[in-house]
Amino acid sequence: PRYGEEELEELREALQQGTLFYAQGAKVKALEEAFATHVGAKHAIACSSGTAAIHSALIAAGVSPGDEVITSPITDMGSVIPILYQGGVPVFADLDPATATLEPEAVASAMTDRTRAVLAVHLAGNACDLDGLMAVCAERGVMLIEDCAQAMGCTYGGRSVGVHGSIGCFSLNEFKHISCGDGGMVVTDDEDLAVRLRLATDKCYDRRPGATMRNPTFLANNYRMTELQAAVALAQLRKLDGIVQRRRELCRALTERLADVRGVILPRATDGCVPSW
Repeated sequence: PRYGEEELEELREALQQGTLFYAQGAKVKALEEAFATHVGAKHAIACSSGTAAIHSALIAAGVSPGDEVITSPITDMGSVIPILYQGGVPVFADLDPATATLEPEAVASAMTDRTRAVLAVHLAGNACDLDGLMAVCAERGVMLIEDCAQAMGCTYGGRSVGVHGSIGCFSLNEFKHISCGDGGMVVTDDEDLAVRLRLATDKCYDRRPGATMRNPTFLANNYRMTELQAAVALAQLRKLDGIVQRRRELCRALTERLADVRGVILPRATDGCVPSW
């Protein structure tokens, strides 16, 4: 069973708090701290979905009407909708056919003076060539945002995906490695981006001590996570390593059995990546 006593216990504790609002409860805060530690990021901000995570990242990055965002032509609509909501232009770059992830050379060729960000999709638990993409983005002064919705538990160069670019976006949708029905996480090491991400998920209400809360400085959505979602996600996060290990075992066995089947092209892990499939 995907959900059990661990999730029920966390839910009981959430209900016993007397509040299910993230700013007053303890579960969202605990999830953010645990998730940041798990992926090795300085900051983690919870939100309502993986799509919300990407939209918040684009808001924090300052993507505005007419800005171009380079991304993958093979992905979920959740990667593309936020670009359009910001008035941005999705620009699709070619993929490596063996990994189904962005080719850095194709990304470089697609860049123009209107390129504001690259949204790198780690497809099906397999990481992009992050070293190549980071080099291209650094050379052009473009922000790299990682879409890790399908790749929780995946590592690149010994570190979790999501912590190589400026911002990493994760999903807790029902069909992901771990789930709370729907939910998302955004991670960053940048203090200023962390502040903007928090504002971008909470109507630009500044809840820091001493701040004038209802004085929004930019347009933001209500993408808040509830204490109930966070309670389930906390229990699920403790199961992640075991889930990923099982996926790796199953996919290794499947790959071995399909190795000699004519007409079947098997996926190849990106160099330096340990996929979570």
